[in-house]
Amino acid sequence: MSSSTPIPPTAHVIGADDEAAARKDSLIEYPSLFPIKVMGLQHEHLVSSITTIARQFDPGFDASTIELRPSSTGKYLGVTITVTATSREQLDSLYMALTSDPHVKVVL
Repeated sequence: MSSSTPIPPTAHVIGADDEAAARKDSLIEYPSLFPIKVMGLQHEHLVSSITTIARQFDPGFDASTIELRPSSTGKYLGVTITVTATSREQLDSLYMALTSDPHVKVVL
């Protein structure tokens, strides 16, 4: 489309109303407690790394709520953290930060 071509009446321009609609359509109400399961290689710094990342996105994160589940072989550790989710953007950034840790294999 050239700049002189009018936008068809059925076309939709994305803007601030779309962001508000996305929040309204979300299945999550913000703020809310949101559990995240992280699975990684059993490593002495895994839990502290996850805790540090969680606190970057939720300053009030309570590390005493962390749940740990070692794999049957002991090679992996499942770590469940519960953060206070304030927005979709916060959760997306938190997931990206967790998956960037070299010991983390899966984030759910």
